[in-house]
Amino acid sequence: MMNIIHSDFKKGKVKLRVNDLDDLWYLSHIVDVGDFVKGKTTRKIKLGKEETKVVKKTVTLKVEVEKVEFHKYGDILRVSGKVAEGPEDIPRGSYHTISLEEGSEFVLEKVNWLDYQKKKLQEAAEKKGNFLICVFDREEAVLALSKGYGYKVLLELKGEVAKKREKVEVRKDFYNEIIKALVDYEKRYEPDSLIIASPAFFKDDLMKKIEDKELKKKIVLATCGSVGENAINEVMKRPELQEALKKSRTREEELLVEELLMEINKEGLAAYGFEEVLQAVEAGAVGKLLVGDYLIQELRQEDDYEKLDKLMKQVDVLKGEVHIISGEHEGGKKLKGLGGIGALLRYKMRD
Repeated sequence: MMNIIHSDFKKGKVKLRVNDLDDLWYLSHIVDVGDFVKGKTTRKIKLGKEETKVVKKTVTLKVEVEKVEFHKYGDILRVSGKVAEGPEDIPRGSYHTISLEEGSEFVLEKVNWLDYQKKKLQEAAEKKGNFLICVFDREEAVLALSKGYGYKVLLELKGEVAKKREKVEVRKDFYNEIIKALVDYEKRYEPDSLIIASPAFFKDDLMKKIEDKELKKKIVLATCGSVGENAINEVMKRPELQEALKKSRTREEELLVEELLMEINKEGLAAYGFEEVLQAVEAGAVGKLLVGDYLIQELRQEDDYEKLDKLMKQVDVLKGEVHIISGEHEGGKKLKGLGGIGALLRYKMRD
C-alpha cells in the first residue's frame, strides 16, 4: 500500500511513497496534465567549456506534467514535462521525465483535488484486502495473487501423472508441490484468504494433506470447470466466495459492470459509449461513471485525453461517483466491448 507521508489539500500538495505496482496503477489515474511532480531523478549534465563530457547526476526536479505513461509489466510510471524548479545548471522550461517506481518518494501538487482523486489516493493508502487463488487438477496448477488492477499469475505447475492404460511411475507428489507453493506465497504476501478451487474432488484430497492449522483457517474452497487463467475468472464469480472477496477491488468492479449490463439489457438506467455518456453527464443524470483504465491510456497516447478528463471532472462536481475499471479482469473486458465507458443513471433520459 502507498504511504501518504504528508498531505495538505488546501495547498494542493501531498508527499507520497510508492511501495508496489498497485500504487503505480492508482497514481496513473491520479496524476493529470497540469499537475506538478517533484522528486529525485537522474539527469545528464554536460561538463567542461566545450561541454564535451556528459555525466549522470542525481538531482531534485519539479516538473509540470504534460504526459503520463504507465506500463503494468514494466513496473514504472513515467511523468514527463517542463522543468519548473531545479538546480541552477538545469534550464527552466527544458523537458525531463521523472520515473516513479517501487521505493520512490515524491511530492504531487494539484491546483484542485477532486473528490474521486482523494478517494483513489486514500484507497491506495489503505491496506487492500488481497487473496491468493490456486486452481488445479491432478495435472496442472495455477497460482495467482489479486491486485488492484486484476490479478497477477505467480506460478504455473505441471504434474507428472500416470495416464490411463499406461504404467508410469509418478516421481513426486504433485499435491505436496502445490502445498509448498501455497505456504511460500502465504508467508510472502500475507493474503486475507487462500481460495482453492478444482474440478471434482481434487480440492478435498489436497485439504487432507494440509497439516498447517493456521493455513487451513484462511482457506476457502470453490469449484471450477477447468484449470488455467480462465478458471480464475470463473472462480471469482462463485457464490461461495462472496464473503472472501468482499474486500476485493476486482469483485467490486465486476459487480458494477454487471449492474450496468443488467440496466442496458432492460433498457433502464444506463448509458454507454462516449457520446451517449456525455449527453447523460451534461444532463446531470449520471450517478456512477465507469471508465476503463485502457481508455485513459489510449486517449493519453493519442493526446485526446482532455475530453475524458473534463467529463470525469464534471461528474465529480455534480457529486457523482467515478470508478476506474481495470481491463485485466472479465468485467473490464465487457466494458471495453461497450466502448470502454458507461454510466449508471439517476433517472432515465428522454429519447
